[in-house]
Amino acid sequence: MPILERGTARDQDSQVLTKVPIPLLKQTLDTYLKCVQHLVKEEQFKKTRAIVEKFGAPGGVGETLQKKLLERRDKMANWVYDYWLEDMYLNNRLALPVNSSPAMVFPKQMFKDHKDALRFAARLISGVLEYKALVDARSLPVDFTRGQLAVMPMCMEQYYRLFTSYRYPGLKTDTLTVQMKAAFSAPEHMIVACKNQFFVLDVVANSKQLSEEEILSQLEKIVKMSENAEERLPPFGILTSDGRTEWAQAREALIKDQINRDSLALIESCICVVCLDEPSGLQPSDTNRALLMLHGGGHEKNGANRWYDKSMQFVVGMDGICGVVCEHSPFEGIVLVQCCEYIMKYIASPSKEAMLEIICRETAEARPQQKMSPDAFIQVALQLAFFKCTGRLVSTYESASIRRFQEGRVDNIRSATAEALAFVKSMADERGTFSDSEKMKRLGDAIKAQTSYTIAAITGMAIDNHLLGLLRISKELNMEKPEIFCDETYLASNHFILSTSQVPTTVEMFCCYGPVVPNGYGACYNPQSDHIIFCVSSFWDNTETSSVVFVKALNEGLLEIRDLCNRSSATASKLAVASQGASQPHKSGK
Repeated sequence: MPILERGTARDQDSQVLTKVPIPLLKQTLDTYLKCVQHLVKEEQFKKTRAIVEKFGAPGGVGETLQKKLLERRDKMANWVYDYWLEDMYLNNRLALPVNSSPAMVFPKQMFKDHKDALRFAARLISGVLEYKALVDARSLPVDFTRGQLAVMPMCMEQYYRLFTSYRYPGLKTDTLTVQMKAAFSAPEHMIVACKNQFFVLDVVANSKQLSEEEILSQLEKIVKMSENAEERLPPFGILTSDGRTEWAQAREALIKDQINRDSLALIESCICVVCLDEPSGLQPSDTNRALLMLHGGGHEKNGANRWYDKSMQFVVGMDGICGVVCEHSPFEGIVLVQCCEYIMKYIASPSKEAMLEIICRETAEARPQQKMSPDAFIQVALQLAFFKCTGRLVSTYESASIRRFQEGRVDNIRSATAEALAFVKSMADERGTFSDSEKMKRLGDAIKAQTSYTIAAITGMAIDNHLLGLLRISKELNMEKPEIFCDETYLASNHFILSTSQVPTTVEMFCCYGPVVPNGYGACYNPQSDHIIFCVSSFWDNTETSSVVFVKALNEGLLEIRDLCNRSSATASKLAVASQGASQPHKSGK
């Protein structure tokens, strides 16, 4: 079909995207001050401004670091990729579940019995293999940018890491490996976790891929083997859910044994992990399903039936609770979504050609039609919710794709703008100080500011990656850490109490993840045609946060903004009618 021949990832291999730019030093420093001024006390800001001005002065440290950073850009395909990967993921010593690994929650499946669940798992595995074949052949349609800017192709490199990546734990920093071998030497096995035991599932036999029925037969054998109590091994998978340093130490002990080394080598080289979960005993509410995807319900349920270092873990619960857990360092959420949607549509059983046509059409047709950016609107509503809960705004992280550039990942949209603060203050004022027209003006200003920062971020002009690059260059030059990066304001500005991300889907599923700081919220949202799915998380043991309270404030805030917009529209309509009536020519009676 012609539609399959245009715009495939294979074509992009010969189309070199531009490199991630480096903003002007003054531009980044000015934006930084604007981002933090309204979030810190006046005295602290005065101190910060003096430090920043010194850093950016002619002949100062900032200029030296900027020059070295520009030299790095000339030598590399992507100057920030390694810095960002280490800072965001590999250097982090926290456990992967909840803290780092997001999950995609599938619709609740209504299995008649265990065999029905295994049949679903076999179908899912066949879908994974078909999607992997498209990835390996570079036959996926190229993703294109959306929104207000010119349509551009996006880097497809993240797709090639879906099934070829593995994150090794380290004592001080982890290592992300990506197998870039020839197709003939690619892995031909998956790992199946069942009752906390791990089994190899060869998906190719005699150079031929297993059929769905053959996969089902192998899964039935695995389940039977897992029930043999005499051969049951300790639940080693639980080790991958520990802190990264602790898991690295445990792994060092394990690999002293040859059998353990061989077993780990098979796990670390597999296509993906398929987790056959025991019934959880919990009600299959959205919240419980999300929790079971994020952490398996702890060691007493399915928490040990996982291998968190592997990039893709497909979970099939015997009670119908299913989804995917991903190790986040190789790729972003949209790549996970595209893969999951293909597999869910495969399970629903259209042909491969029809599936690719669907993907091409959705890529082409999904363009925002609203005059007001839906994402900006939601971000402002999140700021209002946080203000309702705490009476303040805090540094907020919203991921912004920079895949329009070579090897592009993300930068940060700092959504807690001064304009957002002005708007939420007007909405929270109970004295009636602000008229609807003033509130609408402030809402418009907040959305405009959010949209403007978004455009800056996706075009490589945001501040977070740039400041990180300057910091890392200073370390490489063995300089004393510049004062700007020791300043209380900088440290606070990188403590993201509100971590947000839009992960839209076209089929019934939703994404969830945990907070990135102990006293924070994770807020993932999925805008649909007539509703928005929010998944808000916080830690039970922190008294500063409550997901229940935040969601209540978010719901109230969204309704208040809706009512404000409706009142303003009604007023504008009345004024228009009155104006039209006044302009009609007067008819004299005869």
